[in-house]
Amino acid sequence: MAEPVIAQKSPYEVEVEEGKTYFWCACGKSAKQPFCDGSHQDTEFLPKKYEAQESKKIFFCGCKHSSTKPLCDGSHNKL
Repeated sequence: MAEPVIAQKSPYEVEVEEGKTYFWCACGKSAKQPFCDGSHQDTEFLPKKYEAQESKKIFFCGCKHSSTKPLCDGSHNKL
């Protein structure tokens, strides 16, 4: 299995809106981090859908190694 590109070794802080759908970049190649821009087309990775249940600040994974994708679990601290 291929390894994703580490976009950054820290999470992306994002204010999400209730009812809105977001597509998190899983491959690490997107120029619109932490969101997908279609750059995964030449990889085995697919974006991960996130549906905001409420409007609030969340932290999307930037290292692409979180076990709670698309949210950060601190895995970047072990890279």
